[in-house]
Amino acid sequence: MAAEVECGKARLRCAFFVSHKHRLCKMIPSAGCRYCGEHAACEPDTTVGQQRKRIPCPLDPKHSVYADALQKHLKKCNSRERPLPVYYMKNINTEESDDEEDSDNNDTLPLHTEEVAGLIAKIERFSEDLAGEIPHCILLHESLREPLKQAGSGPAWKHLQQQASILGNLEHLALLRPGHCFVEFGAGRGHLAHWVQRALPANKRAHFLLIDRSTARFKVDGKHKQGAGEFERLKIDIQHLDLNFALRCLAEQLPNLTNHVQSDSGIEVPRAEDQDTWTAGVGSQVLRSESQDWSRKGSSVAGLVIALCCHHRCRWRDYVGKEFFRARGLGCKDFSRLCRLSSWATCGWGRGRNGTEGHDPVGETTCPFESQLDLDVNTRVALGQQCKRMLDAGRVDFLRKRGFEATLKVYTDPTVSLENILLTALPRKVYC
Repeated sequence: MAAEVECGKARLRCAFFVSHKHRLCKMIPSAGCRYCGEHAACEPDTTVGQQRKRIPCPLDPKHSVYADALQKHLKKCNSRERPLPVYYMKNINTEESDDEEDSDNNDTLPLHTEEVAGLIAKIERFSEDLAGEIPHCILLHESLREPLKQAGSGPAWKHLQQQASILGNLEHLALLRPGHCFVEFGAGRGHLAHWVQRALPANKRAHFLLIDRSTARFKVDGKHKQGAGEFERLKIDIQHLDLNFALRCLAEQLPNLTNHVQSDSGIEVPRAEDQDTWTAGVGSQVLRSESQDWSRKGSSVAGLVIALCCHHRCRWRDYVGKEFFRARGLGCKDFSRLCRLSSWATCGWGRGRNGTEGHDPVGETTCPFESQLDLDVNTRVALGQQCKRMLDAGRVDFLRKRGFEATLKVYTDPTVSLENILLTALPRKVYC
């Protein structure tokens, strides 16, 4: 057990072994105790000071609480049930389906060598129908030139490179304008909204709506409390977000709000002259209707800029390109397997049979059929990229059938990020 020296006295670390970090907990327990307060409940008979017993919180067993203070804790626990916000509408952005396989989890569907080989044949056949190479549109917005010089290298520099290109594409599409309301989905700390605000002309007002399902530390929203932009943050999963209603509520709070909205995974939405008519786009909620051409309505979506990634996390019930897949004889199971194979494009593979260096190897436990298929690293990466391309093609097809001019672009170099595809869309009346 490691020892800590504090104020000249040797202090032992907590005796709890953190398995996923392969080390002991670094917290220092109270005098006479083997475990810190957080892990004091690890042993059933563990007491603190021989009087106060700690138990797992019944609302969230990831943390513990003194048994005699349980009722007080339950009233303020961050995991307690809270009143639902007015813009919550359960599963509004998830489409119900008659497919019995919809409930299947991508991570638990069994993959067999024969099935994967057949799927690879389908991938190669349908990939021939897709358009040629994705055009490159790697741009640099002037507002990030100096921050990029100061960032040096490393993760911070890579993130700025991606943000600089996203802002450059927004400007290229004439979406980066003051007087808009920018919506950042999956906002995290809100860095993209921060740079959008910095990129706007000085003293020009804009509004920012940041949406995330979890709470982030060190948010950058606070830097703009006294600035020209107004920042609002919603904590909600976009699966249940009625964005139309949320924007209407925002308009009531911000009477000067005018014409448009934009997001990190990037959506820009205009406001109609009639405040009772709003459209916003989470890529599903606004555009699901088969009967409406949203690009030609008075409250139309002004544009989309979506940085595509994490295809392996897609679910059939949420996917908007079902029609595209079914037209090619592909169903829910094919979709789920495509999502899993899409990770071949980015998972690294470690040192493959051809000696190629990668990141983290994917072993036999993850891909038990990999050795039997006899695919080299480059072939696996190419197949992963084709899977991603097919999934993205379904999204492009969905948008085009609803009145948008949608395109895919390479927006950053693969040395910066392997997830380097940007989906952009403008209403045809604007594009033309």
